[in-house]
Amino acid sequence: MKLIYTYSLIFLSILSANAQGEVIDKTIAQVGDKVILISDLQGQKIQAIQAGMTVTSEMDCQILEELMYQYLLLNQAKLDSVEVTDGQVDAEMEQRLRVIEGQIGSRQKMEEFYGKSVSQIKQEFRPIIKDQLLSQEMERQITEGVSVTPREVKNFFNTIPMDSIPLINMQLSFQQIVWYPDITDDDNQRAKDQLAEIRDNIIKDGKSFSTQARIHSMDPGSARLGGEIAATRGMMVPQFEAAIFDLNIGEVSDIFETTYGYHIVKLLERKGDDYKCQHILIIPEFAPDALEKAAIRLDSCYQLLKNGEITWEKAVLLYSNDELTVQNKGIITNPMTGEQTWDMEDLNQVDQQIYLLTDGMEKGDISQPNLYTNMYERKQGVRIVRLMNRTAPHKANLEDDYSLIQRAAENDKKQKVINEWVTAKISNAYVRLEKDYHDCTFKNNWLKQ
Repeated sequence: MKLIYTYSLIFLSILSANAQGEVIDKTIAQVGDKVILISDLQGQKIQAIQAGMTVTSEMDCQILEELMYQYLLLNQAKLDSVEVTDGQVDAEMEQRLRVIEGQIGSRQKMEEFYGKSVSQIKQEFRPIIKDQLLSQEMERQITEGVSVTPREVKNFFNTIPMDSIPLINMQLSFQQIVWYPDITDDDNQRAKDQLAEIRDNIIKDGKSFSTQARIHSMDPGSARLGGEIAATRGMMVPQFEAAIFDLNIGEVSDIFETTYGYHIVKLLERKGDDYKCQHILIIPEFAPDALEKAAIRLDSCYQLLKNGEITWEKAVLLYSNDELTVQNKGIITNPMTGEQTWDMEDLNQVDQQIYLLTDGMEKGDISQPNLYTNMYERKQGVRIVRLMNRTAPHKANLEDDYSLIQRAAENDKKQKVINEWVTAKISNAYVRLEKDYHDCTFKNNWLKQ
């Protein structure tokens, strides 16, 4: 299972367990000062099953060993003073919430399903996300010097029994030209003017902040709660917290800007680093005719490409403003693997629309301009998609699948390094395991017998 998806499932499993109600819990293992509860194991088991994993008699033991491994990494990360920044935690939290949001349908539906506001979810799971990032960073440091030579790749492939050589599913690769309408100075001013009017309604006319937030705020997580947010220092972006800690109880801030848009906040209470506030967000939106202009722009590009009057590479540079692809010939990287190829599982999670656009295409064909919603950055635009390549299902071979086999060989080598590291660290770490799990067949000697 791919790393990003795996950690998204871990996050989902925690949320799902809470959404399903209270669970009778007990400690089943401990590594360092971290305990593993039976609810931790069961929550991940549910998600593993939902992800298509086959239920086996060893599943509980396998999941438990993975949890113990993660806590061993975390224990060492703290001993080695490994650090991750608040910005990394916030970015990872937002990415995972967007994955869940995309699967459920909207941020509001996500809140309804889990019975929590987005701010409550962030507050509750921020420490968990931080621990997971620390574990990942510790693992990265353990394996950062590992690489494989072409000879090692070939030897690795040759050790795979013929009947065990994997079948490679259909692989696709894509390029795109995207134009996102620019947010102009007029668009920004329109947003600020709207928020200034709302602020005047509250301060000068005595209108309820809660009511104004419910009617106008573009923050789906807090708007339905009257803009209310409970948080602690470090959870929100710096500009937001600068405004909060400059207010007295009951005061409403001036308008301030963050990467999300324009805000005003009202401080309700503050105890040390903890605070409760109300918040109204107005996000600048492009003018109604901006998407039409973007469509006209890309239609001109499409005609030039179809008539052979411009190369694809030049068209990308002239007609695309997508920062992630414009300097790479428009190639769309698969965020699940970091590769330029996609399988259907990845497409279904990240960009279902692109498969529908290219299903009937041949290699090198381009789509007509289509409306595009970038779910990760919450932006709308217009795009043209080009099918770079489509490979039929086949047995893996060194000629067609070298990068895939190279990655497998490198992962195999990394796993051996990790196994050696785990063996060494278990002997020095405090590990406790309930008797119910002493009969598990673990890869590592957690019982230290």
